[in-house]
Amino acid sequence: MRLLLIDTCGSEGSVVLAEGVEPRIVALDTMPGRSASERLVSVIRQGLEAVGWRPGELTAIGVVRGPGSFTGVRVGLSAAKGLSEAAGVPLVAVSRLALLAGAVGEAEGRVCALLDAGRGEFYCGIYEGRRMVSESLVTAQEIESLAAEASVVVACEPRVVEALGALGPRLVNEPGASDALPFVVERVAAGEFDDTATIDANYLRRTDMEIFAKNAALNAAKGLSR
Repeated sequence: MRLLLIDTCGSEGSVVLAEGVEPRIVALDTMPGRSASERLVSVIRQGLEAVGWRPGELTAIGVVRGPGSFTGVRVGLSAAKGLSEAAGVPLVAVSRLALLAGAVGEAEGRVCALLDAGRGEFYCGIYEGRRMVSESLVTAQEIESLAAEASVVVACEPRVVEALGALGPRLVNEPGASDALPFVVERVAAGEFDDTATIDANYLRRTDMEIFAKNAALNAAKGLSR
């Protein structure tokens, strides 16, 4: 098995090559998140050349599809989809929240994984092992009820830990492409691949209707308070 793994969702992008019956990492390269759009394709090409692989020899391409930096998510997913189609190699897209939940190891019960979404909101993923229960964009108040169902709350950003300190979140390292390896291997073994034509970025943003409804409710509340 030969795998290419890509993650450009966070502050640091990473590209991993793994090989074997039980794949082990044979090459790893990182890049500042903001440079991913300029460097990603060349980093992938140089990595493949360094180990002597051709794109068509890959068993699968794994990519972290967000949530995270809008630009970063688009860059990584677009590169993975393009290479998948050009080389005729299957694609496996993985949620960044799944990687974050997996960072706690074997947890009893559910894990609540949190990422900063800005504007006082958070990306929240509830997981049981590698099985997603739910993913959503929530406020700090909404997190409380979701976290109550979890045995562990985990985050990789200090500002999230500070903002939600009452929940006792566990701070772990920011996940990268290497953390996607067990998820991709499991999906490849099960023959579960994503359709490059339909797979999209995992932005977890609210719809325009939801935003409109929320703003309308806030404006109504302000009117009542006058």
